[in-house]
Amino acid sequence: MDYSPPPLFKQGTSAVARLVVFVAIALALLIVDARFDAMRIARQVAATVLMPVERLVLVPRDALRGVFDYAQSSVTLATENRELRRSAVEQANAAVRQAQLEAENGQLRKLLNLEQQSATPVTAAEILYDARDPYSQRIVIDRGSSHGLRAGYPVIDERGVIGQLTRVSPFQSEVTLLTDKDQAIPVQVVRNGLRSVAFGGSRAGLLDLRFMAASADLQQGDLLVTSGLDGTYPPGLPVAKIVQIERKADTAFSRVYCEPVAGVRSHRQLLVVRYESGLAPRPEEASTPVKAEKGARSAAARAGAEQKAADKADKAEKADKQKSPESAQ
Repeated sequence: MDYSPPPLFKQGTSAVARLVVFVAIALALLIVDARFDAMRIARQVAATVLMPVERLVLVPRDALRGVFDYAQSSVTLATENRELRRSAVEQANAAVRQAQLEAENGQLRKLLNLEQQSATPVTAAEILYDARDPYSQRIVIDRGSSHGLRAGYPVIDERGVIGQLTRVSPFQSEVTLLTDKDQAIPVQVVRNGLRSVAFGGSRAGLLDLRFMAASADLQQGDLLVTSGLDGTYPPGLPVAKIVQIERKADTAFSRVYCEPVAGVRSHRQLLVVRYESGLAPRPEEASTPVKAEKGARSAAARAGAEQKAADKADKAEKADKQKSPESAQ
């Protein structure tokens, strides 16, 4: 009898034999590829054919990695954005402070240079605040009578005249600016020596030369300085520049508007000039001693007349007394 399995279920080479054969083939291919690079073309073909499969297999991994990277980068960018904004604000504040300090340093250097060059003693002051009256052009500084100041002293910066002290307390003072409606300052044109008086309050931030003849030799850009005739401001301090001249045919006068050269509203540090003029007293002041002397003389004359009258009365009384005994005898 034949007990061999039918052809359908007939087994071939055993599994162990096949494993050994395949391992031997793999080792042979590895040795041949390592020694002679014979499998390069096969590898390139296999990589080209299997690349779509590799991409498809790696899609979930790449998607998860992209989501994780996006979340991490969003948090990092938000943090960096906050840090950059904070740094930008700090740098902007530092830049503003630096610019302010540089401007203040430049102004103080100019003020100190002006203080060193000035023969008149000056006192440095700082603006505290504007005056409470909104209709006036006044400021308050941090120096007063305890620092040797008094009303009438001029106030300047490194470019020219700011105003004048009008009210002084022990520890602070009020400065009336040139542009105030109640302020006037004698000025002189540098180009030709023409004298006038500049008034404030005509236009916002400008000075006005009133009652100037229409034929006056004035030009736009002329520099005005203090003339020193009032005894309050020392001569030669820059005051303003002429910016507009209005001449009308129906009037003999012209209106001249001037712009102050000093930083009337742009600085915090100022100088108070302790100027004492050497001008002679006014005629009415000079005549006061003469009047007093005349009054004393008239009083003395009246006293002498009264004394003479009293002497005459005594003599008359004595004469009457002498006559009365004679008449009785």
